[in-house]
Amino acid sequence: MNLTSPFSLALIVIVGLSLSGLPVAYAMIGGSILYLFAAGLDMGTAAEQLLNGMMGSQLLLAIPLFILAAEFMNTGSIMDRLLTFCNAIVGRFRGGLAQVNVVQSIIFASMSGSALADAAASGKLMQSLMTRDGKYTPAYAAALTTVSSVIGPIMPPSIPLVLYALISDTSVGYLFLGGVIPGLLLGAVQSGLIAFTAKRRNFPVEERVPLRNLPRIAWDAFPALMMPVILLGCLYGGITTPTEAAAVAAAYALLISALLYRSVRLTDIYRSLATGARITVSIGMLIAGALVFNFVITSENIPKTLSAMLKAYELSPLVFLLAVNILLLILGCFLEGTTIILVILPVLLPTVTALGIDPVHFGVMAVTNIMLGLITPPYGLLLFMMTKIADVPLRDIVRESMPYLYVMMGALAIITLVPGTVLFLPRLMGYTG
Repeated sequence: MNLTSPFSLALIVIVGLSLSGLPVAYAMIGGSILYLFAAGLDMGTAAEQLLNGMMGSQLLLAIPLFILAAEFMNTGSIMDRLLTFCNAIVGRFRGGLAQVNVVQSIIFASMSGSALADAAASGKLMQSLMTRDGKYTPAYAAALTTVSSVIGPIMPPSIPLVLYALISDTSVGYLFLGGVIPGLLLGAVQSGLIAFTAKRRNFPVEERVPLRNLPRIAWDAFPALMMPVILLGCLYGGITTPTEAAAVAAAYALLISALLYRSVRLTDIYRSLATGARITVSIGMLIAGALVFNFVITSENIPKTLSAMLKAYELSPLVFLLAVNILLLILGCFLEGTTIILVILPVLLPTVTALGIDPVHFGVMAVTNIMLGLITPPYGLLLFMMTKIADVPLRDIVRESMPYLYVMMGALAIITLVPGTVLFLPRLMGYTG
């Protein structure tokens, strides 16, 4: 590799700026502009790629709307009602409060589309509930909230799957359907490990909720539980586009919080809008940087070169998928998930097509893998977030979360080896890929 070539210089600048503390988005834009200058190309191409990519995709509008829906859900009393409902269902078993943590993540996953939103919504509350009276250690409670939050971006709606749809031109609706069974599988292996650990560590049994109270508790939570039904019904019924469905979700979350539960003030709405805007800008800058850098990658013909090289080795689809899993697990230890989706996956997609791998299966598998990176040290965003929320040392959370990471990697292996876990529901709804 020629270290003085435009592409090498761009990579050196991106890595150097990132290591110096500059956000990755700005580093990618800076390195890409240097490439254009060194290659003798018009540097205005960077702005052209950025504007065309950001303004030309209506699908990108779904991201801020899903974020806003999650913020409205967090602001009101919706989370409290959902936790009460989950406790009534699974709280009666040994380690029941730990099971509640997983179940609420599965339910909230159908509303937020973001692991960070899931952890932020329930993190502090679940930490307080689980550590009260010494029921669970702070490290275990924080670790469980961390790993259960991974389910959020896999089940619909999913912001990472929206980003994958953007780069792969794959149907968002079929990707959302493809994420349902893998998300439930992750929840199942987590619950199974909790049941095993509960006996070994003698976790407490919560006070049983009388059966006569269940209808009232379910009725209180019913409007919140209807949100994913309305969202997915609009999407798969052909009533709305994915972007319009995200707008419906945000409006519904605000309406039930403000009008039905009467738990939102004007200041809360302003705070939700401000928080949603900050998160959107952060994600938007990453997308912008990736769009410009992807032009550089395409100009260097890297995707086609990699595809031809891998075809020369005559890799089978299964060997390729296993290699991709290993690559993404390693990258997840160091890179942020959005960066991997927007920069790494476009390079791999031509090979996916050439090997005849289904793009929906590949997308859900890759996103599941990348989400595990949120809890892998040294660069695990969820790990860092929970150290702040729970005030627990990072090493303690990592120690408690490792058994869950192992069983989730087992679930990832099933998703990789058995495409039907992803494709069953899409094909049921007419997918022919």
